[in-house]
Amino acid sequence: MLMKSLGGLMLRVLVVDDDAGLRFAVTSTLKNTGRFTIDEAVDGLHALERFEAQNYDVVLLDVDMPRLNGLETLKKIKSEKPQTIVIIMTAYATINDAVVAVKEGAYNYLSKPVKGEDLIQLIDRSLEAHDLMSTAAASSPVLVEPGRKFIGSNQEMKKVFDLISRLSKVDTSVLIRGESGTGKELVARAVHFNSGRKDQKFVAINCSAIPENLFESELFGHEKGAFTGADQRKIGKFQYAEGGTLFLDEVGDLPLLMQAKLLRVLQEKTYTPVGSNRELEANVRIIAATNRPLEKMIEEGTFREDLFYRLSVIPMFLPPLRDRKDDIDQLLQMFINKFNSAHGKKIIGATPEFLACFKKYTWPGNIRELENVMEYAFVLESSNKLTLSSLPEKILKQLGISLEEVQEQFHEDEVAEALDRLEEGDSADLAAEDMSVSTVTVSGDLDFGKHKEAFEKEFIIKALKTFKGRINQTALHANIPKKTLLRKIEKYQINPRDYSNP
Repeated sequence: MLMKSLGGLMLRVLVVDDDAGLRFAVTSTLKNTGRFTIDEAVDGLHALERFEAQNYDVVLLDVDMPRLNGLETLKKIKSEKPQTIVIIMTAYATINDAVVAVKEGAYNYLSKPVKGEDLIQLIDRSLEAHDLMSTAAASSPVLVEPGRKFIGSNQEMKKVFDLISRLSKVDTSVLIRGESGTGKELVARAVHFNSGRKDQKFVAINCSAIPENLFESELFGHEKGAFTGADQRKIGKFQYAEGGTLFLDEVGDLPLLMQAKLLRVLQEKTYTPVGSNRELEANVRIIAATNRPLEKMIEEGTFREDLFYRLSVIPMFLPPLRDRKDDIDQLLQMFINKFNSAHGKKIIGATPEFLACFKKYTWPGNIRELENVMEYAFVLESSNKLTLSSLPEKILKQLGISLEEVQEQFHEDEVAEALDRLEEGDSADLAAEDMSVSTVTVSGDLDFGKHKEAFEKEFIIKALKTFKGRINQTALHANIPKKTLLRKIEKYQINPRDYSNP
């Protein structure tokens, strides 16, 4: 839900109605939840004045108001900030206007008198749909129409919301193109749950995961006894998704026979279950997705050209992550917010080295892989910033970075920082730390290398004394990789046994 994506912040709501009693009732209901900050407006013009001065997450808007009615107010709000959630409050006499308002971009409408429980439920559902749209922006969709190109990216959130809002207002088929992991299903869900079909089912089917002989039954269902093993009647995905949206993932893997049957459904809006003589109407919106080169498949005769054009009424492309490295910063922050909430951590960002690796890596698994790597890093990271040491070893290897080198450099950076503090005369603060070393003095020859080695040797001796010469315990608690510790012990000719009985 959006509440989580905002880190638990209070959501700001604007209640717009010329009826003071209704404003009071709605405001009281929202305040009692402890989740909202509420402002009020008495009509459309007053609402726009408020809207210009303050950002609102949700606007509750009456239809019939003096000076400027709800429909005109809605249009101005949506043209300025399409990501704003607008819910219409309407009397029975103006319910047709409320339906028009939904087509113009309102999330939904409530009939007056407004019931508190219904209002909270509708706001929660709208926030979930809004959160889907916000997350879908990470996929940076590009919608292409004849002579026009609308691009949505993380840097241009308004265009992304406008793009998905435009798709949500129409009922035509959409074909989403893009590599695996770019977020095709996420965009499809965002379109569905912000459309007029949002109250009905969203049904996803992976065309590459169904055996060819079961395709027809899976999509259209079958009657009992239709074929060997059909011991009972089965409802297909088209019937199950009735009134809603059917998402056909990896549609490029459909066998040619099923392509012909799917084309007929798109043309005739009817289908016949296997083993049945009755036709059923298909009131389903189709959103398809693929990472296959359909144009090449058409040339090879493995994908029907007529089906391609039926599916691709509104074509959309999700670019691979390697082609939009500028979005890495915002994607990283998005997942930091997500996993801070999920894992109860307080990570505030990433080191420059971590971010540089993210931008250098090619991300063959796209956003899905990036999200998995971020969660991996969250589990391993012990500081308040993501560091190279929390990255998976396979990524470091691909970038030519040794995990041992990362750990050793991390340790050496700490040593250098401690030495700098000693040189600055900050030995009193350092001595207060558990593993302090305060006997090294800097005088005479100011050679960094020599003083660094002296500090390292004394640090290791102090650590060995503390943990009675036990190598594993010293490496663990002094935060030194065991291989590095053994190498330093050999370099400085230290005998751990000398410190087993301090």
